[in-house]
Amino acid sequence: MSSDEHVVSLQDIEVHFETDTGIFGRDSDIVKAVDGVSLDIEENDVVALVGESGCGKTTLGKTAIGVQRPTEGQVEYRGQDIWEARDSSGSSSIPFKQIRQSLQIIHQDPGASLNPNKTVMHTLSVPLRATQPQMTTFDRRERIHEMLSRVGMEPPEAYSKRYPHQLSGGEKQRVALIRALLMNPDLILADEAVSALDVSLRIDMMDLMLELQDQFNTSYLFISHNLSNASYVAGEADGRIGIMYLGELVELGPVDEIVKNPKHPYTKALMWAAPSLDPNADADPSSPLRTIDVPDPRNPPSGCRFHTRCPEAREACKNDVPGELAVDGHTDHTVTCFREDDHHDYWHSPELDEVSTDEADTAASD
Repeated sequence: MSSDEHVVSLQDIEVHFETDTGIFGRDSDIVKAVDGVSLDIEENDVVALVGESGCGKTTLGKTAIGVQRPTEGQVEYRGQDIWEARDSSGSSSIPFKQIRQSLQIIHQDPGASLNPNKTVMHTLSVPLRATQPQMTTFDRRERIHEMLSRVGMEPPEAYSKRYPHQLSGGEKQRVALIRALLMNPDLILADEAVSALDVSLRIDMMDLMLELQDQFNTSYLFISHNLSNASYVAGEADGRIGIMYLGELVELGPVDEIVKNPKHPYTKALMWAAPSLDPNADADPSSPLRTIDVPDPRNPPSGCRFHTRCPEAREACKNDVPGELAVDGHTDHTVTCFREDDHHDYWHSPELDEVSTDEADTAASD
């Protein structure tokens, strides 16, 4: 499939940040927040990115919607390089204004993105004025009331007059979702959009997002540190899950494959750590990690970045960087782990019994 047939295509994306260190910030370190990630998002797609805090998933998501400029690599919207359009360099077949309208975001804290001095009606009128300037005041009001009713905010006439402080957390999130959808986007970045809600409201919100996806024909890039949430929303949509660790995409595949046939040891660790959406489910008490500490992203481990925590690590993992491999020959499920290569030197390498002193010294909580 060519890049112009994808809604968004990320190719070898790197996003590096310089951080000040030392006395008075005279020294600096480079944090490789995203380091060599490629990902395609299709029409009416759902891709859920999962990983611990600091793994780079939010940075990658913001890069996908044209909010974060990559250090290296290319981000395309329907075949048009986003930053060429932004900088007006090259031949821009799609204006940057159209690209930004087509790529929207819902934040974890919707209250921070809603103007406290504006009513719901005013907030939701803004995208309609932008996308449908010919619409009359009466038609805008009717459209907004229809959407509020559609998401269960009844009576809509009353909710449209309220201010953000008069709404619950779930109601604020619904208003933020409506606002994004009224821009008629092709892709919405949902950045931890349900993590602040309790379990029952999370499921309701994810169900609502998927119901409205069919109506608006949009795609979602769903960011979460919780594999249970990601499995639910991507599973209901027949989507995919991507697992990120220290700036790298270490596993990507359909939900059933990731949940029932995980190949990367880090994916298995996330499954162990994820709280179930079923409150009656039994927890597995045994940890699949050699150490809980996450290495400092300014100084990631050599070779496979997960080897300092991986229970399957061998000496080869300290030196070689694993490439992307198709699981059982299926290109829709990929993993970066030597254990999927029957011919790699990993299988003849000594087991890594314990983290070396140098590696232990550089490990730090994220």
